[in-house]
Amino acid sequence: MKKTLIAYYSRRGENYVNGSIRELKLGNTEVVAQKIKDLLPEADIFQIDTTYEYSKSYMTCIEEAKKELREQARPEVKNPLDSIDQYDTIILGYPNWWGTMPMVCYTFLESYDFTGKTIIPFCTNEGSGMGSSERFIKKLCPTATVLNGTPIHGAEAANADHEVQSIVNLTK
Repeated sequence: MKKTLIAYYSRRGENYVNGSIRELKLGNTEVVAQKIKDLLPEADIFQIDTTYEYSKSYMTCIEEAKKELREQARPEVKNPLDSIDQYDTIILGYPNWWGTMPMVCYTFLESYDFTGKTIIPFCTNEGSGMGSSERFIKKLCPTATVLNGTPIHGAEAANADHEVQSIVNLTK
């Protein structure tokens, strides 16, 4: 029997939305991940998070993210999963930060054996699409099948039902 994991990184609080900074109770990627979970109630869900907190200020946070990218940092994952062995499919969600995934997603991907698994990426963004994240996922997980990613405009996350259904359909 196929088993699916929804793993995502998302940022609450100050975020860039349609050209301005807004306070979000739930990050855009979390909104989409929850919508996927609603359609796949049998799937497990895991929030990828860092052991430290980024700045609450959006502008400071993006500078922190840029520094991590420059340094190719691998932030520690808070409360990591013991294993992903039981999963056939991993739906991986993240915001587009500087043209790729947040660096903690790199840590997550490097922490497990994805051999024979299918990775279905989705990314929330404000106009930059998937960036180069798909290429990096394929490089980090060369023995997995990495499907084409689904970019979702962050400001439209709550209304992304069509995109969410497309993602869910890929698990069948």
